[in-house]
Amino acid sequence: MNEDAARRLLLVRAIEMADRNFELLSQNDRVYASRAANELARWQASDTGADVTQEQFLQQRAAQILTKITERTPAFSRILERRNTLAQLSFLLPLLAFLTGVGLDRITDPHRVDLLSAPLLVIIGWSLLVYAAMFVWACIPAVRSGWNPGALLRAFENRSPSLPSKLPKILTLASGAFTLEWATLRSTLTSARVRRAVHGSAALFALGAVLSLYARGLTSQYAAGWESTWLSAGQVHGFLSVLFAPAVTVFPLQGFSVAEIEALKHWGAPAAMGAARWVHLYGATLCLLVVLPRLLLACLAHWHAIQLARNFPIDLEHPYFRKLGASMGAAAGSLRVLPYSFTLDEARDKGLAAVAAMLLGENARVLLRPSIAYGDEPPEALQSIRLDDPDVALTAVLFNLAATPEKENHGAFLEAVRRGAARGIAVLIDESGYLGRSGKQAGGTARMAERRALWEQFCNLHQTPATFVNLLDPGDRLLDISAGVRMSKSP
Repeated sequence: MNEDAARRLLLVRAIEMADRNFELLSQNDRVYASRAANELARWQASDTGADVTQEQFLQQRAAQILTKITERTPAFSRILERRNTLAQLSFLLPLLAFLTGVGLDRITDPHRVDLLSAPLLVIIGWSLLVYAAMFVWACIPAVRSGWNPGALLRAFENRSPSLPSKLPKILTLASGAFTLEWATLRSTLTSARVRRAVHGSAALFALGAVLSLYARGLTSQYAAGWESTWLSAGQVHGFLSVLFAPAVTVFPLQGFSVAEIEALKHWGAPAAMGAARWVHLYGATLCLLVVLPRLLLACLAHWHAIQLARNFPIDLEHPYFRKLGASMGAAAGSLRVLPYSFTLDEARDKGLAAVAAMLLGENARVLLRPSIAYGDEPPEALQSIRLDDPDVALTAVLFNLAATPEKENHGAFLEAVRRGAARGIAVLIDESGYLGRSGKQAGGTARMAERRALWEQFCNLHQTPATFVNLLDPGDRLLDISAGVRMSKSP
């Protein structure tokens, strides 16, 4: 699935999650979209004689829904057709960098070749510093989890779009949620594009400086020389010998002695007139140390970006997609439930079946495990459970709202499940018992809100959103329950 198809698919998911009361898309609209998508996908697959894939079905369904929304709300097309700003800048910035490099001679003396030219030395030194940082970044795993150099540009690219004033509230909420999610899911692709832009700009800036250096020599007589308050001729000779060593080794360029460096001090004449040699040395050094390596890095980043854009890594095992796949005859998913210090009766067991159907489709199966006793060590409690079972679509940890979450017990168990789950993990918090005891009493609503806030804070601390359920009366409000699912393998 390419980037554009994944974007449309995730946009539809955000809309359906926000439209929980069917205000924008009725149940009939969604059923019709699924049926039409199924037929169109089969028609598309018949051309090649292959079976219909879930990907084809989901793409066709997203197209049906987006077309319907655009017909009803024409202003929505502005969001649907929003262009990728960073993708455009990644090609524009190198061009601007090249033009800037061409004009570099305008800020220096156009008639002199300074052996200690600050602009040229900064170009070379900065690239060498970048190579060193990349080497450290690759060799030290702990560094990779630190600051992301593409974060600033990614934030610029995925800033909240300018929404039409007459856009329905549901579409406004869905667009905001989608923008945040899309920025995260596309972070790897965005980083590749940032690297392509940065390395390409550096290469073309240096190339522009080289071309400017040679072009100016066609119409001007260069004089070569240097001057320094602190450096002697021997020190300058040693520095330039190291700097120009790659160019002298690769190209048939003449070296230089300490005496020649001494003669060029303070732009002494007539030795200062032999400037062509230094133009060649600087030009060859810039090409070897900046232009070629940076172009190679830009090409690698470009190849990586193309591969990601053509095969966008979206996880179709998410409960939302599994539920839609069930409507086209795909295998039913399994919801594995791990109750913690909570024993379910028959009525709540039936409620779990309703939750599974809302998450994974009507044919979803519930795999209810025995309750984990309070205080049990997670490794021992999970010893008989295969958390990485590929046949399990979603693992749900079930807590009781009446319990008080504790880091040492509830938190340790949740972390153990979160680390081991092969696909997705959800935290279900049943409020039926607490609601039955205190929900109808005086101040019950306030106490319920406090309990929910406590559990939300606890779950957010463990990077897994809380989903509150009433297993005695699941209700249609659980249709957006998959918004609280954390996929353990982010795309």
